[in-house]
Amino acid sequence: MIYGYVRVSTQDQNINSQKNLISRYCIDHKIMIDEWIELEMSSGKTTVLRRIDELLDKLSPNDTVIASELSRLGRSIKETLNTIEIMVQAKKARLILIKQDLDLNPNAKNNVANKVLITVFAMLAELEKDFISERTKEGLKARAAKGIKLGKPKGTIQSSMYDGDSDKIMHLHRLGVPIQKIIGIHLGYGKYISLRDFIAKRKRTGV
Repeated sequence: MIYGYVRVSTQDQNINSQKNLISRYCIDHKIMIDEWIELEMSSGKTTVLRRIDELLDKLSPNDTVIASELSRLGRSIKETLNTIEIMVQAKKARLILIKQDLDLNPNAKNNVANKVLITVFAMLAELEKDFISERTKEGLKARAAKGIKLGKPKGTIQSSMYDGDSDKIMHLHRLGVPIQKIIGIHLGYGKYISLRDFIAKRKRTGV
């Protein structure tokens, strides 16, 4: 399957301009879009609202996603990188970003440019995380200075929709079962990123 992903987030943008760009690319490269995933005037606060989760759920190995540009995939570098990681590495799908002239193909094993770009994206995501962390620390210091008690009691773990299947999830993970298979075969619910984070937290806390 070949998917065209189109999203506009302001009144100044027109969904047809992105579709036209993708359509022209497809004509030039003799590609035909099988399904459009499009969203107009999105508030864009979550991946669900932007239909990113819907797109990721549909993907199978060797599928292709075509978007006009990198910024359509997320509202931050970290979010965009997570989406690319799931598409290309977990789902084994090809991602084409027209304006950046990027063709991220998991089957192109010797594509050094792709590996360099993913590394650069990862570095930028880490830098963004550091900036957010620094702003958070500054905010917490300001609240502490005002006498506001911070944080949860020691040892508290935030509840999760996976709590009921925690033992099964961790057992499967220790057996080496991929996260996507845990979701699709053994659970029947959940998302890659949220389950990945759930497992990471349980491993850190030893729960």
